[in-house]
Amino acid sequence: MTPVAETNESLVDLKGALLGMARERGFDALGVSDVAIPADAAHLHRWLDAGKHGEMGYMSKHGTRRTHPEELVPGTVRVLSARMNYWPSEGPGGTSDAFEALGDPEAAYVSRYALGRDYHKVLRNALQGLADDIVAKVGPMGYRVFVDSGPVLEKALARKAGIGWIGKHTNLIARDAGSYFFIGEILTDLPLEVDQPASGHCGTCSACIPACPTGAITAPYQLDARRCISYLTIELHGAIPVELRRLLGNRIYGCDDCQLVCPWNKFARTAAHPDFKVRHGLDAARLAELFAWTQEQFLARTEGSAIRRIGYERWLRNIAVALGNAPATAENQAALEARRDDPSALVREHVAWALAEHAARH
Repeated sequence: MTPVAETNESLVDLKGALLGMARERGFDALGVSDVAIPADAAHLHRWLDAGKHGEMGYMSKHGTRRTHPEELVPGTVRVLSARMNYWPSEGPGGTSDAFEALGDPEAAYVSRYALGRDYHKVLRNALQGLADDIVAKVGPMGYRVFVDSGPVLEKALARKAGIGWIGKHTNLIARDAGSYFFIGEILTDLPLEVDQPASGHCGTCSACIPACPTGAITAPYQLDARRCISYLTIELHGAIPVELRRLLGNRIYGCDDCQLVCPWNKFARTAAHPDFKVRHGLDAARLAELFAWTQEQFLARTEGSAIRRIGYERWLRNIAVALGNAPATAENQAALEARRDDPSALVREHVAWALAEHAARH
């Protein structure tokens, strides 16, 4: 990093202007923290040692850099954490349409964060713009922007920056915005004044724990990713464990259940950024319709979407499970029969399971 040669006065002025600068770039909140997160580092290492990260090997392969930002980007003394709301629906908390989709076994449920454009590019561009604004104000600085693009323990740093607290479901929660938001970071060598860490406000509430369909929240603040539907439908590359398939219901990409029941999400705000609005009607799509997509249709309709990352094969795998959990209607059975001999062994295995589920119910 390039050392910054600025007066204390200019850094004080910058700190006072940062939130306004962030909001001009589309962010809803911003905070500053130092780089020390020893308690969170210890928690991460216990989680990894217990194997609860499943196949997410990237969580452990970077050594201590994930918990020491100053090792990841030498010269770092501060982390700027920024928040951008993503909920795509109108209304208080915006949950009625989500519960309606979950309650319809023939509808395909996609996690609300993935209904619009991929957040990585949106946030990265906004953070880069904010970094450019800072340089224009105080001169050259050393920095690097991250949006899920490197080993950064972002929730811990965001909590320390005052953005929100980590709830019992292990998601970040803000008192004024619930939990439906993305976060990104700028690691910098600017010795800015830090903000106060956010205090926890879950209290005695534990609504998120029994709400998890697969029991992945094993205790307050403890998540076994190997049972989490977001992990199973997005991160897992192979077969979904048979004992968990019925529990997935109609969730084909991610899961929101633990957030949907969180009382703090009555304060959730609709996304201001147009890129987070629903695309291709994925908030109300039918399972049989999506299962009929060709690979070309999948690629075209998920262009610029976070859904693209799982690829066509896992997309079909997930929908096959959901169709197995759906009513054994003529339409659903025909959709499954059409892929009984799919070129993918992974898809064929899940289709066979789904057809057997229909036969067993008959």
